[in-house]
Amino acid sequence: MRIGVYPGTFDPMTLGHIDIVRRGVHLVDRLVIGVTTNPSKEPMFTVAERMDMVRREVADLPNVSVVEFDSLLMDFAEREGASLILRGLRAVADFEYEYQMAGMNQQLNDRIETVFLMADVSLQPIASRLVKEIARYGGAIDKFVTAAVAADVARKLGK
Repeated sequence: MRIGVYPGTFDPMTLGHIDIVRRGVHLVDRLVIGVTTNPSKEPMFTVAERMDMVRREVADLPNVSVVEFDSLLMDFAEREGASLILRGLRAVADFEYEYQMAGMNQQLNDRIETVFLMADVSLQPIASRLVKEIARYGGAIDKFVTAAVAADVARKLGK
């Protein structure tokens, strides 16, 4: 069984994330979405809230599971039995960061391959950080997230 891991903070989960998941599931027999924390980011949602959000957004996909992790990505991938790490790319800046991370991960475990999927052209500008900023200033985010996620963000902001 070919297992892939798609890691991220998903704070919140955007249409770009969902696009990568829906395309990535065809590359593996089982896709594990790893929800993690990133010390350099200030999350809007708790890990438990993000786990619930991600589960809800991929509930229709039978070969997807959602798992929390707080460790090195390669340790998580090994624990899950993954042979592939799935990453989405939006722009050149993403590529530079992801390329370096893939190289470091290869040094840690060369049996796990990193696969990059380019974001759909219509979704390339979407970033969770920008979605949160737009929402904090009262802007509409319904072009960037599902209606359910938009409602989650509005609730979190008390709107």
